[in-house]
Amino acid sequence: MARKKRGRPIDGVILLNKSAGMTSNDALQKAKRMLFAQKAGHTGSLDPLATGVLPLCFGEATKFSQYLLNADKRYRSTFRLGMTTDTSDADGETLTEVDARAVTRAQVEESLEQFRGEISQIPSMYSALKHNGTPLYKLAREGITVERQPRHVTIYSLELLDFRPGHAAEVDVDVRCSKGTYIRSIAEDLGNVLGCGAHVKALHRSEAGPFKEADSITLDTLYEERGEQGPEVLDHHLMPMDTPVADLPALILPDDSAHYFRMGNPVMDHGVFRAGDVGDKVRVFIESGDFLGMGELTDDGRVAPKRLVVKTIEDTPAD
Repeated sequence: MARKKRGRPIDGVILLNKSAGMTSNDALQKAKRMLFAQKAGHTGSLDPLATGVLPLCFGEATKFSQYLLNADKRYRSTFRLGMTTDTSDADGETLTEVDARAVTRAQVEESLEQFRGEISQIPSMYSALKHNGTPLYKLAREGITVERQPRHVTIYSLELLDFRPGHAAEVDVDVRCSKGTYIRSIAEDLGNVLGCGAHVKALHRSEAGPFKEADSITLDTLYEERGEQGPEVLDHHLMPMDTPVADLPALILPDDSAHYFRMGNPVMDHGVFRAGDVGDKVRVFIESGDFLGMGELTDDGRVAPKRLVVKTIEDTPAD
């Protein structure tokens, strides 16, 4: 007999504003416990030092989290000039320290230009990128360094927000970038160009795909709102489970077609097919408004299921 799953089978997305000092998984587990959820996952890690937008997917929404992992991001960050660390951020051990008072705003402005557009980055040994199945940061903590291949990313915009000169000069930047961009690498490379070294002092993610920090909520706020009440009091913060793919066009199927689609069969829909290209993805709904999952347009004018959601029945009481 299968073991009964603990928690509520809730589906949707909560946009968390992660605080500093905790890992993304720590934040996820705290939120999962507060909502007494059966299943949850986050959509791309933020370092413990980092704060900001961290979408958390619950239940069937976890099936679409990959689309947020691949989404563009936006960050605000402070770089501390004149000091390098082994992790390229403020959580690491100091490697070198020099006087950065000779660096000027004009030099910083000029140097930032080379980090705009398509650039190549070598991932930090303290990144979550894996080598033979092991995260690089775990190898780094054991004193192991491995060769990393450069990764190509796109910096859509890189704006200098503020420059504070001095022995420990600081640079505030706003960065819009593609997936896989390492802000700590930009800080480290900028320090090398300026000849003084640098590391990330503070990092805040303000946007992740369609999500913006103005719509996010902190764990403290969730704690206060729940209080001594049951977890269902927080359910109104759950956004629809198709939110991670909300930028895809929507297809509404009649009941008979929806039945076959749910069974894993391609269904006809000439109108959508003419509007898109073979291989295009769509969100699929039934006339009642229920989200069925994602479909893909085929070369014979049909929509084939690609990722289906499963309707669940809540039968586990909360504690």
